[in-house]
Amino acid sequence: MSSDLGRLSLNTMTTKGWTLRRAVEATAAAGLPAVGLWRDRVAEAGLDDAAKLVLDNGLRVSSLCRGGFLTGLGDGREALDDNRRAIDEAAALSAPELVMVVGGVPDRDLLGARTRLAERLAELVPYAAERDVRLALEPLHPVFCADRAVINTLAQALELAAPHPARTVGVVVDTYHVWWDPALAQSVADAGAQGRISSYQVCDWLVPMAADPLVSRGMMGDGVIDFASITAMVRDAGYDGDIEVEIFNETVWATDGVTVLETMKQRYRELVLPSL
Repeated sequence: MSSDLGRLSLNTMTTKGWTLRRAVEATAAAGLPAVGLWRDRVAEAGLDDAAKLVLDNGLRVSSLCRGGFLTGLGDGREALDDNRRAIDEAAALSAPELVMVVGGVPDRDLLGARTRLAERLAELVPYAAERDVRLALEPLHPVFCADRAVINTLAQALELAAPHPARTVGVVVDTYHVWWDPALAQSVADAGAQGRISSYQVCDWLVPMAADPLVSRGMMGDGVIDFASITAMVRDAGYDGDIEVEIFNETVWATDGVTVLETMKQRYRELVLPSL
């Protein structure tokens, strides 16, 4: 492993077309120390085989994605059960963080959705704590509030986390989702002071956007995000964990994965590493 890549992690969504085995083996061959895993690929490989595959290739799991979607109507039992399964999977994979995409608005009651989210998160925290897995709340850009996440700023994520110990509930700083926030510097500093930064994820905001915002993430340097300033914020907040590259983009997915990995390494070295 190259020493300058010692914190770089491939989130397997970036190479969506690869099997878990292909992604893990290519990550190791590229000199990276870590992978961020998605539950669907883990399920395809089988949980025990997935854990062994990562271990055999000398990698660590930076995070498991995803839990969440806790805002639905009704009693929430199905969502809670699925999140408990996700926590168990994270523990089996030695993933310290379970990324939580919390869920959208099933009706017109945004306040009600946020209230259900807080109540159901509280139900999950003891279960996660027993298994040494931290629930990592990911604020999503406001464009996703209706269907994916009713928390949209880092400050909102910290407020939701506040009733719980930092070792059990953290927050994700994803450049795609937070770069626009005028309160970002203060919120990152607050998250660091509380010891709650679970993950730092990087990708770019493209202009013009794709028709579907979900797949409009770009490789670092292809859009408008100032990675130097945000990375410095995260550094100064004391975060010293892995840095995941997570890209949803049809063109990137259609590109040879090895090429994507090499481009990712180059852009990381140019745009992120100098500010760490």
